[in-house]
Parts: sequence; C-alpha cells; structure tokens
Amino acid sequence: MVSFITALVVLVLGFLFYGKLTEKVFGPDDRPTPAVSENDGVDFVPVKTWKAVLIQLLNIAGTGPIFGALMGACFGPVVFLWIVFGAILGGAVHDYMGGMISERNKGASIAELSGKYIGKKALYLMRVFSILLLLLTGTVFVTSPAELIANLTPSFLSKGFWIVAILVYYLLATLMPIDKIIGRFYPVFGVVLIVMAVSIAGGLIFLPDYSIPEVSLENLHPDNLPVWPFMFVTVACGAISGFHATQSPMMAKCITSEKEGRKVFYGAMIIESVIALVWAAAGVAFYGGTQLLNDALSSNGQSATVYDICKNMLGSIGGVLAIIGVVICPITSGDTAFRSARLILAEWTGLKQKSFKNRLILTIPMLGVGAILTQLDFNILWRYFSWSNQTLAMISLWVASLYLLKNAKKIYYTLMTAIPAAFMSAVSLTYILMAREGFSLSPGIAYPVGIIFALSHIFFYILYARKYLTERVKAKSV
Repeated sequence: MVSFITALVVLVLGFLFYGKLTEKVFGPDDRPTPAVSENDGVDFVPVKTWKAVLIQLLNIAGTGPIFGALMGACFGPVVFLWIVFGAILGGAVHDYMGGMISERNKGASIAELSGKYIGKKALYLMRVFSILLLLLTGTVFVTSPAELIANLTPSFLSKGFWIVAILVYYLLATLMPIDKIIGRFYPVFGVVLIVMAVSIAGGLIFLPDYSIPEVSLENLHPDNLPVWPFMFVTVACGAISGFHATQSPMMAKCITSEKEGRKVFYGAMIIESVIALVWAAAGVAFYGGTQLLNDALSSNGQSATVYDICKNMLGSIGGVLAIIGVVICPITSGDTAFRSARLILAEWTGLKQKSFKNRLILTIPMLGVGAILTQLDFNILWRYFSWSNQTLAMISLWVASLYLLKNAKKIYYTLMTAIPAAFMSAVSLTYILMAREGFSLSPGIAYPVGIIFALSHIFFYILYARKYLTERVKAKSV
C-alpha cells in the first residue's frame, strides 16, 4: 500500500515540477494558435482548456491504461516503477512535445513532422506506418466493446451486429466537425473514466479485503516472460505510447494558447498514468497474485476481468461503471484513431477537409479496412498494436530531439527527449526480435542487438548535432 500511495504522489509531483521543466525547455509564447489562425469549423476549432484536457485524455486513453496495466501487472508490482517514471520522464514529455511541435507547425501530423525534421524518406515511411497503427488501433477498439455488449444483450444482437453499429458511429464521428460529437460528449466520458479509477482506488485503500503488494524488482510473470522488454511494451498507453503522437495534433488544432499546452498534453498523460497505476494495483490486489490474474485474463479476456473487479469491489454501481468504461472509453479512442488517419490522408492527398465530400472519400475506405481487420484475433491485434505503439513513440521522441536541437535555447535541453528516445529504441527492437509475433530470437542475441541499435542512434544523433551546430556557427559568422 505504501508503494501505491507513494507512486500516486510522485505522479502528481512529476506534473508540477518535471512538467514545468518540460514547458520551460519548449518555451511557449503568445503567438496565435492554429485554432485561431487556421479555423475551418471542422478540425481547427477553438476549445476551452478544461474540455481540451478531457478530450485529450479520452483520445489517448480508451481502455489502454486499463487493459495494458492489467496485463503489465502480471509481471508483479515492478510495473509501478515503469508506469510512474515511464510517464513522467517519457510518456508525458513525448505527448507534450508532440502536441506543441504540431501546434507550431499548423497542427501537422507526426508523419509531416517526421518529414520536416528527419527527411523525405521518413515522411513517406511515417505516413504508411501511422495509418497502419491507427487502423490497428481503431480495430482493437471496435472488437473489445463489441464483445462485451454482445455478452450483455440478447443473443440475436451478436458481436457482428455491434461491430457494424460501432463502425457506423465511427463514420459519423470521423466525418462531423470536432465540436459536434467529440467536443460535446468526450468531456462527460472523460469524467466517467476518472470516476471509475477513483472508485477503484478508494476500494483498494479503504476496503479491508484487498492488499496491494509493495514494489520489488522481482519478475512474477507466470509465463516467465522477461520484464525487459515485454513489460515495457505490454503496459503501452499507461506509461508511453506512440499512438498519442497521432492524437495530440487534434488538440494542437484546438487549443487557444500555447501556455495551456502543459495542462492539455502533459497533464492528460499523467491522469492516464494514474488510471493505469490504479488498475495495475487492482489486478494484483483483487486476484491476490499474478498467477490468478494471468489466468483470469487468459480465460475470460480483458473486458470480463475488468467487469469482475468492478462488480465485486463496488457492487452494482461498479458493474455499471465497468460497462461504461470498457464500452464507451475504447470507442472514444477508436473514432479518433480513424479521424487522425483521415487527417494524415488529407495531408498526403491534399484534399481540403472543409468539404464533406472529401471527408467521405477518405473515411469510407478506412472503415472498410477496419471492418476486415475485426475478423482477426484480438490478442494478436493487441500485440502488434503494442509493438507499433512503442516504435512510433521512439520515432516521435527522435523528431522532438531534432526539433529541440534546432529551436531550444540550450543544447543540453535535447537530452530531455534524446535519452527516452534511445531507451525506446532499445525496447522496440529488442521486443520484435524476441516476441513470437516477431523473430523469436533468444535474449542472448536480442539484448545486445537492441543495445547496439540504441547506441547507434545516439552516435548518429551526436554526429548530426555537431554538423548542424558547426554549420549554424559558420552561418552566423558570415
């Protein structure tokens, strides 16, 4: 229990102090934001800060900090350390820099930013990679709520029926101006997600039936999966997530002041990590250990496990919260995944999105692909989503490092993003080398290759930085 309370406090302190330092490194000012200068009434629309925080939270969260945290908790309370420090030093910095750099570039997507700061080859690679990740995300967040709703409704309302119903909703949410559906309902759903987490945290703290283990470095995973790199990929959204780099540009188009960015981007990520911490603690406390938690996830699935925890800890109210949480929350990330994909395709094709016809042209094929992907196994989709997630986080952090190199007041400020970028480089490659959906290589091969991969990125980044700074000095002396 002491470790859990301490972790919650550290997350809050991280927002207050490290978040402030991150803001200082970026240097927000009073220039007009894209919400004002590019206002088109569809995607570029001014949104109040408190609404922007809750919309950002729903965009990036869904059931990610619930499902990922529960699966991460199978490694034991060591997961608390990754959620806390991964979020403060990596995830929240990643989200803030991604959102603010997008804001400085007229709300550009991570694909366009990669092209600008890394090069043309990165632009085309990231367009394809981002769209694939977003389609995977949208599909993951169709399947899980459809399964739960099907289990709670009459048999003639099958999983297939609910998949179609959710996809129809996605069509509307992707096409409509952001303030019509997302801007109106997401703040309410954001409050529900927070209330759900606060209720579970209250049950853990005040109910005598549950005991949260203290942090240790011991790996307690029943299947003996190694902490490095599997835990870092499994937790995904609760600590750091490249998916957020595709979502932050949406609010970058809507915030009305750069100085509100820390609340919207850094703050929403810290809230998500608090939610992840609560659910990781709930998983091991409710089942009394990692073996039973892993068994429940394997036999019942993530949605049913969440429902069981809520129902048993909080009674009928908990059951209602669980249903709302695991139905509405993934849907609210799924629709914004497709919306982000539409915006990236719009940048790629040059189709102006003020036109309803142009929005329809881009949206229909995407949802068709999503419908096909729903036929794949959820667990396989989640694993590929998780790896793609962390790979995109790695790229986004390197983009931020290059931005800071060219724009920060002091060169050592780039360490704020370059260090987590190198860390995620090692995580991403090591995972795909070891995972069964990857190359199934032994740790003896994957570990050193992952470390060399990260070190090589640092080496080439330093070479580029030296070259860039030398050229800048020469240009000033002319």
